[in-house]
Amino acid sequence: MSMVESQPVSNGSPSMKPRLMVVMGVSGSGKSSIALSLANALNATYLDADDYHSATNIDKMSRGEALTDTDRWPWLENFAAIMVDQKTMTVGACSALRTKYRQHILTAAGEPILFVYLDGRKSLIRQRMLQRKAHFMPDSLLDSQFETLEPPGTDELAISVDIQGSVSQITDLIVQQLREIHL
Repeated sequence: MSMVESQPVSNGSPSMKPRLMVVMGVSGSGKSSIALSLANALNATYLDADDYHSATNIDKMSRGEALTDTDRWPWLENFAAIMVDQKTMTVGACSALRTKYRQHILTAAGEPILFVYLDGRKSLIRQRMLQRKAHFMPDSLLDSQFETLEPPGTDELAISVDIQGSVSQITDLIVQQLREIHL
């Protein structure tokens, strides 16, 4: 078993190459860092869904309160709309924890999106969360993130990547996987 692994794309392949990708996973899994690195590697636009949370959502999470679906819907719609407005290939970072959240993003976008699921052990992610500075999401919400998480199913256009390696290792693996599946 290699240090960083990726699972092949699921069966939900589109009829055309998607220009939108969402790097997804629980808080602390490395979404922002890996999505930025992947966008740079692909010469794509980078967007972070965290930048589009309402002040109310950020305040709520900062207090250690998990968001509800009612809190998430406008945020997900806004993020999808901003992704679609980009004229080039775009890589976004977004938790997209549940199937219905990913479906909501897809519906709002109106075009195929490849989801790149960052898969990792809770202990590793908690350690990383404790090391980061100035982030509104406290590690106390990690358990609720894992309770909410529904990894992408075989009916979704998605790949899964183990996050044990460095950002560059994970990015290289994603790029290699994209080449292998001709995306």
